[in-house]
Amino acid sequence: MDQIIAWDREIFLLLNQLGNSSWDGFWLTATNRLTFVPMYLLLLFLMYRKMGWPRFLMTTATIALMILFTDQVTNIFKYGFERLRPCRDPELVHIMRVVADRCGLYGFFSAHASNSMATAIFLGITLRANYKWLPSTLIIWSLIVAYSRIYVGVHFPLDILCGLLFGMLSGWIFYQINSRLNRRFFSYILVSAEQ
Repeated sequence: MDQIIAWDREIFLLLNQLGNSSWDGFWLTATNRLTFVPMYLLLLFLMYRKMGWPRFLMTTATIALMILFTDQVTNIFKYGFERLRPCRDPELVHIMRVVADRCGLYGFFSAHASNSMATAIFLGITLRANYKWLPSTLIIWSLIVAYSRIYVGVHFPLDILCGLLFGMLSGWIFYQINSRLNRRFFSYILVSAEQ
């Protein structure tokens, strides 16, 4: 395990030090959750167009629960493992680029990576029949958000990798839950309406 941690730190330094001040603004924008509010609104609109109100509301509630779930599980891991973020690591803080405005205490694993990948998987699968380009676009977006966390100095690559994997799994599970809820609830409504 010590060797994995050592490699993780080396890869972090390599990736983090690739940055330069001319790109800092872009990566700070990419790491800010509010940056993508217009994209979220567009995705909600696309969902509404595909589903109509009842399914849209159920799916939106499922997405909210998924984000809450991924967020809370990452917090459990962060405070369970207590792995310092790179920007809090006394051995790294003087040799790395710290671009972030804020730096939390613990970083394993990344909530940004897990939330963005869960959203990408869930919505990519949900909307792929209508928008073939959407799954790959959302995965690229998630990877940009994830890398931004290394660039600004707040996560190690292993934090990001585990966050992305957990997000993929969470997105798929919540997609399955949403599909079953929609089938069960809306087939019940149709049967009731026919009687």
